Amino acid sequence: METKTFRSRAATKIVWPVLALALLILVNVLLDARSFNSFTDAFREGAFLHISFKNGYPSGALIDILNHGSKVMILALGMSLVIATGGVDLSVGAVMAISGATAAVLTVRGLPPTVVIPIALLISMVCGLWNGILVGMLKIQPIVATLILMVAGRGVAQMITGAQIITFHSPVMEFIGNGRLAWLPLPFPFILVLIMLFITWVSTRKTAIGLLVESVGSNPTASRFAGVRATSVIMMAYIFSGFCAGIAGLIAASNIKAADPTHAGLLLEMDAIFAVVVGGTALTGGRFFLGGAIIGGILIQTLTTTMYAQDVSADVAPLPKAIVVLIVCLIQSETFRNKLSKTWRRKQS
Repeated sequence: METKTFRSRAATKIVWPVLALALLILVNVLLDARSFNSFTDAFREGAFLHISFKNGYPSGALIDILNHGSKVMILALGMSLVIATGGVDLSVGAVMAISGATAAVLTVRGLPPTVVIPIALLISMVCGLWNGILVGMLKIQPIVATLILMVAGRGVAQMITGAQIITFHSPVMEFIGNGRLAWLPLPFPFILVLIMLFITWVSTRKTAIGLLVESVGSNPTASRFAGVRATSVIMMAYIFSGFCAGIAGLIAASNIKAADPTHAGLLLEMDAIFAVVVGGTALTGGRFFLGGAIIGGILIQTLTTTMYAQDVSADVAPLPKAIVVLIVCLIQSETFRNKLSKTWRRKQS
């Protein structure tokens, strides 16, 4: 009975970001119709819905959204568990920079990808462990604890690269962010999203891990009295968030075939938090929705792509993004909907 209730609640939480995504796609179609002076040209070359095939691989705005949005989606998976414990991780962007910097420097020094990738991910997990120790063991507020690494992490990445942009050439490393599999011609970063989603879902929904995470976030005192090792659960969540940030950092470095310690992952922690919240996970902790986080990531990237297509300045772009996120969150709120309904009925009477 409880499982059915949870699934019903999950479906209700996800429906709003799905509707927002559909509305955003409709807006793009209307904008294309205005540009081309016809609704029948919604799939013509240059339109938002147009998909062409180059060398047998699909390309277009929709494919670009899956490709470039993969970093936010992967970050959102890790952020979901952290937020479910009642915390937040502001350092994921900096950890991305550290991961990319480590991978680029080791690749330039001639180490094989089989060594480079594990080392970069291991360092990212150590960063997550650092956050977990500060939050779980030392009981420092999550915002303050992760803000430390958010600021210092950029300096660490700068130190690794010598404050320079390090370019590299490695077919395997470049494939991570730009490759396509012959038997599945979707962008490889999005395939990584699907793999990470499956692993995370199995780990949290087919084992007791998900229940432990939600219990710590819902009521840490009760969970502690029930014998749950809250500190270990919190540390595990932050380590996993660091791992996800490490993967996203490898994708970001692979996209440009270089490590940019200054701009890699910049402000992506905000996009990841937005994606998780829009996907139905409350910042107060407790229940989390992995599918909602992925849809939230796609929504954020679709909104970003739309604004860039309409020549909205990168400096102004965060404003409409924040407005859309706020609207979706308000619509998701049952309290807000009830108050809106009461106000409407009062005006009608």
